[in-house]
Amino acid sequence: MAKINLTPASELVDEVWGKPGTPERDKMEARLKEDLNAYFVGEAIKKARQAQNLTQEELGQRIGVQRAQISRLEKGKSIITLPTMSRVFRALGIESGILDLGAIGKVALW
Repeated sequence: MAKINLTPASELVDEVWGKPGTPERDKMEARLKEDLNAYFVGEAIKKARQAQNLTQEELGQRIGVQRAQISRLEKGKSIITLPTMSRVFRALGIESGILDLGAIGKVALW
């Protein structure tokens, strides 16, 4: 029977993006975190929109953007600025947004 050599995924990640703490690895991990955060914001937008039985086009009309922009936001494929986030959530009837900065405290975004 042939012997199979398996490489742990962590070794492959280290090989491709560098060891933890290197500039390449830090950049990759920061990008992944940004992508994950964009996904979670997009999911929140989508759930709030669907709870109100709104189409992407109807939400886009409320804030003055095309349906395609709402689609990109919901998929986490577009960077959302705080002013845009405020417009979207206000259009969905969410009147306040709070940013939790941990030990520093909380900040009202709108």
